[in-house]
Amino acid sequence: MATVLKDSAKKAASVVTAPAKGLKTLADNGGELHGPSPNPATNLIIADIVLRTATTVMRRSVERGVLGASYTPKKAKSILKGRTVGETLLHGALARVALGSVPGALVVGGALVAKTLYDRSRARQARAEGAEQLRDMAEDGADEA
Repeated sequence: MATVLKDSAKKAASVVTAPAKGLKTLADNGGELHGPSPNPATNLIIADIVLRTATTVMRRSVERGVLGASYTPKKAKSILKGRTVGETLLHGALARVALGSVPGALVVGGALVAKTLYDRSRARQARAEGAEQLRDMAEDGADEA
């Protein structure tokens, strides 16, 4: 039994360490990574900037789309501009907590579900409060423009 386990372990180790046929390992390629720059740190910076830009553009378009169902594009833009720095930082921090761990995602997700259920239980009052908040944000955003 022990020899069978040793043979299986050796076979598994050889499969894990052996590269697939036709593929070069990093060492076989002289340690070079492919990218626009020969400097891997520069390539990482470029990738980070591209991903963050794409994420921001996508987030803004989704936000406008959500608001666009009920508001004109001009008013939706004013609402988004009217957010405070504190709100933006809070939303970013909550997203990082949710992305950081499963318990964080459960806490943030649970809080959002609880808030949604609470708002639905008092829908008329929540709708009026939300409309008032968006009206204030739109006014603040229009003042900045």
